[in-house]
Amino acid sequence: MSYRDVAVGREAGEDASAGAERLSLGVAARLSRYLQVLTQARKMGKETISSQELSDYTHVNSTQIRRDLSGFGKFGKRGVGYNVDSLVSQIRKILRTSGQHNIALFGAGHLGNAIASSDIFADHGFRIVAIFDTDAGKIGTRVGSHEVRPADDLPRVVEDEDIVVAVLAVPGAAAQTLADELVDAGVKIIFNYSEALLQVPPEVTVHTSSPAVDLLYALYFYLT
Repeated sequence: MSYRDVAVGREAGEDASAGAERLSLGVAARLSRYLQVLTQARKMGKETISSQELSDYTHVNSTQIRRDLSGFGKFGKRGVGYNVDSLVSQIRKILRTSGQHNIALFGAGHLGNAIASSDIFADHGFRIVAIFDTDAGKIGTRVGSHEVRPADDLPRVVEDEDIVVAVLAVPGAAAQTLADELVDAGVKIIFNYSEALLQVPPEVTVHTSSPAVDLLYALYFYLT
């Protein structure tokens, strides 16, 4: 995972109004985890949530959670907890992810279909606006509401749809070539579901998601 786009700057207790600074890596990572839990809690109909409940779901100490959030304002109420809707909105503002962001998905196979049909991105304001594949047999077929496009359409679609994020659900052997094409088209963030180690310029951020790595991480803490 590349965090080159995340500068180590502001800690939790610093003024959130310092717009020119960036969150520290640790604070940004924890806030993202809180947002994930809060978004799911809202879908379940919860109106309020306590720091202890957030702790139970994120495994972050409740004191740390209160410290993180109090650094950006007074969001909670003693004895009541945090208003879920309000906190989702505030954390999105802090993470600068408010609004809608367009995504291009590469790969119309089983994984690509699963991603396209999931709410995992839509829940956080990301909208898949185009799906691409290099397999001639898949081009022109439909995945959800989208018609699968050929990779040749990439530069035009990135510009027309203002796409800055691409999701790669392709075999590892094809990932680097696609990454090069995405960089040339102006995409700045690549979410990589393949096992390939992608080489990109410093101004492009790559996040590689691997279930096996996540399982190893969980297993380590279980064993220790």
